[in-house]
Amino acid sequence: MGEQLTRSDVKKIKEEIEYRKLVVRKRELEAVKEARAQGDLSENFEYKAAKQDKNRNESRIRYLERMLKNARIISDDSGEDEVGINNTVEVYFEDDDETETYRLVTSVRGNSLQGLISIESPLGKAIKGRKAGDRVKVKTNGDNGYYVVVKKIEKTTDDSNDTLRKY
Repeated sequence: MGEQLTRSDVKKIKEEIEYRKLVVRKRELEAVKEARAQGDLSENFEYKAAKQDKNRNESRIRYLERMLKNARIISDDSGEDEVGINNTVEVYFEDDDETETYRLVTSVRGNSLQGLISIESPLGKAIKGRKAGDRVKVKTNGDNGYYVVVKKIEKTTDDSNDTLRKY
């Protein structure tokens, strides 16, 4: 099925691929050449490290290209009063009596430590498409789960500071 990506995600992935091919690849190849010129390759740590960096870059390029090839483009539009991709949402957790703020994003940008919740996560699936005031059960295992209340929805349009997750 592939990743669900927005047009913005596709643009960011293409930019990273281009940067890695035009800038990083050139730099890594030069580092390998310099390390190779130092002589005996069997005990040359700089050569091994340079080769690893070069291979890591090539692997990332292949990973991103494969992601684009298998991606399913989704819309980041949502109704004015419903939770959608790139919306900042204030959620009240009933069991903990706490309120948290998250932004709903695609899985390639998800980072819960920065408050970016993936639409593929249990919480993301539960609140996507909901409206302020809705009480929702977030399913964790089978019928197990917890309840949250969508308190506030704020339309967020700027995703320029979001980074793509690593592998």
